[in-house]
Amino acid sequence: MLDIALPTLCVACREPVDGEGVCAACWAKLSFIAPPFCPRLGIPFVYDPGPELLSMEAIANPPAYQRARAAVRYDDVARTLVHALKYQDRTDLAPAMGRWMARAGKELLSDADVLVPVPLHWRRGWSRRYNQSGALARVISRQSGVNLASDARRRVRSTEQQVGLSRAQRATNVQGAFKVAPDRAAEVQGRRVILVDDVLTSGATVDACARALLRAKAAQVDVLVFARVVDSHKGPI
Repeated sequence: MLDIALPTLCVACREPVDGEGVCAACWAKLSFIAPPFCPRLGIPFVYDPGPELLSMEAIANPPAYQRARAAVRYDDVARTLVHALKYQDRTDLAPAMGRWMARAGKELLSDADVLVPVPLHWRRGWSRRYNQSGALARVISRQSGVNLASDARRRVRSTEQQVGLSRAQRATNVQGAFKVAPDRAAEVQGRRVILVDDVLTSGATVDACARALLRAKAAQVDVLVFARVVDSHKGPI
């Protein structure tokens, strides 16, 4: 009776839908990322350049983390899903999004020791009431069996929203914002860590997080996100 009175609506177009919260039409519009892609950054290539060839961005600006993978491109439907999870209390979307991420990150998860979600500053966490990256990481942990260390890293400085900032401004904005808690350092020391976040744009946030984890003696840091921004003109070199 409740399902009839209050049917689940597609989060993107608001049409009634069964199950995951995305209708068939919007599902078809999601751009899932599959090979070929840059082995370092996970940026999809328009053609297969051969094994181990890197994107121009990976050559020009190598990140602190080792590898990054994303489930989908950050297009209109993906943006709607991310915003609904992050700002509209749609935690019911996390299971589907997390499952897609676990599938996209299978290579990373196969040899990972621990998952660490990108933290929110406590003020932002208080206003949102939950950390969307933590919600996704919990799903991925259940899917993969990789342990979750939610509190291993803290956001010690509140930062501006990254939206609207240039690449250089984003990097400056998050500089020194993250720190591994001394009482949790043993959870990352010598471990292969996967950082979990919702979106990868310039990479400044996850790069700053990765540097903090590496300073705490993590053996390796990879990144797994739901969606990433893809600049279509970039290709292999």
